[in-house]
Amino acid sequence: MHSNPQNPGPYGPGYPYPQTAIVQKKGGGCLKAVLIGAAVLMGLIILATIFSGGGSPDGDNSETASVTTASEKPSEKASRPKQADRPKAPGIGDVVKDGRFAFKVTRVEKGLSQVGEGFTVSTAQGQYVLVHLNVKNIGDEAQTFTDWAQKLIDTQGRQFDADSSAAIWLKDSNAFFNNINPGNTVNGVLIFDVPKSFKIKAIELHDSILSGGVTVALR
Repeated sequence: MHSNPQNPGPYGPGYPYPQTAIVQKKGGGCLKAVLIGAAVLMGLIILATIFSGGGSPDGDNSETASVTTASEKPSEKASRPKQADRPKAPGIGDVVKDGRFAFKVTRVEKGLSQVGEGFTVSTAQGQYVLVHLNVKNIGDEAQTFTDWAQKLIDTQGRQFDADSSAAIWLKDSNAFFNNINPGNTVNGVLIFDVPKSFKIKAIELHDSILSGGVTVALR
């Protein structure tokens, strides 16, 4: 390389100026382009997910949930038994069974202050309630019907025992240790001494004190 005598270099005549080498970096522009492209692609994927109905990261949305809830309500309502579909509780005139006995309550008397006649009169502490019924032995062995196995129930759920002492002197009571053979029927009267404010609800009838019993509505 020849020097320019009119423009000597910084090191004196004969020494040229140092040449600056310009080096173009390779690869940096390609990496930036790749990163931008990935960001754009990710944005497109997110937009596609939103507009396709994803709604939320879990894939759940309020509209779908509300439709599901609305569809469940009719089925729940249909599963509830209607008042008219419920079996009617047995009442006066219906035949019910417990153990070896079939019972049928025929009528109920309330508000009696005394029962019996002459020297056999019994006076109630409150009032007497008389439950008339038929008792049939439907078993294959004799069974004893007794009033002290029976319970009268008021609207508060309280249970009342029969008054056996009054039943002894009542004509045709047949409620005190009456032995009934298979196939036979006895008409009896159960006597209960209850408060004057008593509100009757039902009677629980048993073939013995150890049986499960059956409830008959008296209202």
